[in-house]
Amino acid sequence: MSVDTGDYVGSELDLFSKAIRWKHYFRSMFKEYLKGDVLEVGAGLGGTTEILCDGNQNSWLCLEPDTAMTDSIVDKIRAKTLPVCCRARAGTVKELHVSDMFDAIMYIDVLEHIEDDKAEALEAANHLKPGGFLIVLSPAHQFLYSPFDKAIGHFRRYSLEELKLAIPGELEQISLRYLDSIGYFASLANRLLLRQAMSTEKQILFWDGALIPISQIADPLLGFRFGKTVLGVWKKQA
Repeated sequence: MSVDTGDYVGSELDLFSKAIRWKHYFRSMFKEYLKGDVLEVGAGLGGTTEILCDGNQNSWLCLEPDTAMTDSIVDKIRAKTLPVCCRARAGTVKELHVSDMFDAIMYIDVLEHIEDDKAEALEAANHLKPGGFLIVLSPAHQFLYSPFDKAIGHFRRYSLEELKLAIPGELEQISLRYLDSIGYFASLANRLLLRQAMSTEKQILFWDGALIPISQIADPLLGFRFGKTVLGVWKKQA
């Protein structure tokens, strides 16, 4: 999803489509903001859309720079795998019309793929309606940056403060936290020991099935101050 360069890396999407528990977990953290007109930036193959979009939105635009992946989302909409409120468009936020305004804009594992993340977030803020929400989920901690990150086109990983600095100051911070405290140790092991460029399906299923349920218990006990993923929500004032 290296939107600025056009070098779109999406080989991990099929693999992570199997992380169903993880997607339901992070959805629970911001589902209350997914109302009205929603923009999902870098929607990929639409796998995350299937979990996040419940069909009660006025509209849900899947914006995807890769045309083949956009076509895949269109096929899912036609097959009614995705709710009828969904639309798909090939392109980037920079190509949106000035009249394209949204109640919520999401970057789910996308902002880290964009070289100029600050310019991207500013552009997104310009397309938020007053009272609208910007939602960003990204991998955490630059010291965990691994061959896997490089292989799938990540420019960076974020601390809470680094993600906050990427977001326009005009937006009000609603929530900023870490998720998946148990998965942190799996990422650390990969960084220090395995050094894999790509996780295996067996590893993804173990993480999703065994580690995520434990993180769901541990994260609130730790005050969401520790984890391998960072999640932020910001609001545009009237």
